[in-house]
Amino acid sequence: MVLKRMKDICVKIGSGATPRGGKEAYSDAGVSLIRSQNVLDFSFSFNGLAHINDEQAKKLSNVIVKKDDVLLNITGDSVARACIVEETVLPARVNQHVAIIRANPEIVISSYLLCYLQTRKSYLLQLASGGATRNALTKKMLEELEIEIPTIEEQKKIVSIVDDLQRKIKKNNEINENLQVQTQALYKAWFVDFEPFGGVMPSSWKLSKFGDIISIKTNSFSPAKNPDAMLEHYSIPAYDEQKYPVFESAADVKSNKYILTSNSVMISKLNPDTKRVWRPMCVTDFAVSSTEFIIFEANIPAFKDFVFSIIDSAAFSDWMCSHTTGSTNSRQRTSPKATLEFQVTLPDNQTISDFCAIVTPMYDIIANNICENQKLAQIRDTLLPKLMSGEIDVSDIRF
Repeated sequence: MVLKRMKDICVKIGSGATPRGGKEAYSDAGVSLIRSQNVLDFSFSFNGLAHINDEQAKKLSNVIVKKDDVLLNITGDSVARACIVEETVLPARVNQHVAIIRANPEIVISSYLLCYLQTRKSYLLQLASGGATRNALTKKMLEELEIEIPTIEEQKKIVSIVDDLQRKIKKNNEINENLQVQTQALYKAWFVDFEPFGGVMPSSWKLSKFGDIISIKTNSFSPAKNPDAMLEHYSIPAYDEQKYPVFESAADVKSNKYILTSNSVMISKLNPDTKRVWRPMCVTDFAVSSTEFIIFEANIPAFKDFVFSIIDSAAFSDWMCSHTTGSTNSRQRTSPKATLEFQVTLPDNQTISDFCAIVTPMYDIIANNICENQKLAQIRDTLLPKLMSGEIDVSDIRF
């Protein structure tokens, strides 16, 4: 292996900017603007992907994203998260919180560079936390990082093992995205367009308020009073990173949380234009949620997934966004009380049961795939440092 600095093996290291006007300047379509929320560890998230027009894109011509570019978050709480850009997101630019790291393909392949950044994440976090009030990685820091470079053929063998795991994770994510689209389409077909009922709402159904079929739960858990508990913690960062709770000691949690039950479903009241709906698994006795979520429970527990389908609908998201308070765009919140007034179509109990019989297995598959991805990621993260260090011999791998 040869030890080289990042600036000697990359043809580009650089970040972009946010167009003048901030969020208000974004377009519904056009050139993608990649922000830190889109960059997860090993994977790209389309959640909250912004777009800018051609004129704005021209002003960011120095940060054009290309196929196989490595994206690295360089500021804030998500600093050091890294992935390879999805080709389907192109054409694209990055904002000031994301760096493009473009490998010289004659020296290093992008997948190997990504694996290197992941194995050095703890060091990058330490580097980012020094000196400034906000976590940040500078261009100079990145340029001076040293990386051990094996031959291109050995790099390909190393990353082939990681890529196999990532392909399975990606396939599970694609299945989940497809199932989510199907469940949303089913809800709309049944209770908005009334397709199974001749396109007309049955006369026995009625229009009601969301508050008539659910309760908002605010039962509080105090970590300070239960420091020895191991929490299944549903937080906004956990949702954004992997839609999977963090399992951590209550002693490490500083603020009170909401208690979750097997009947709970939830949606974030913070910045509802970024949709965060969650159907918690509650696999332990101490499932808790950030107070930035609104916790709903169906008055009839068997109808939990009917309630979840309501809060997952486009109409409910629109209602949330139109009932926000807050002085800044970055800290808008929907009042929980406002959600109670949302108008819902309320069918007879048998129809709700029939609907749940279809969507509940679909939601269960989504949950199972998320759990499987966690296991695959654990295997990947265990193997990766051993592969990169040479502890695992890859010489016998054949393509």
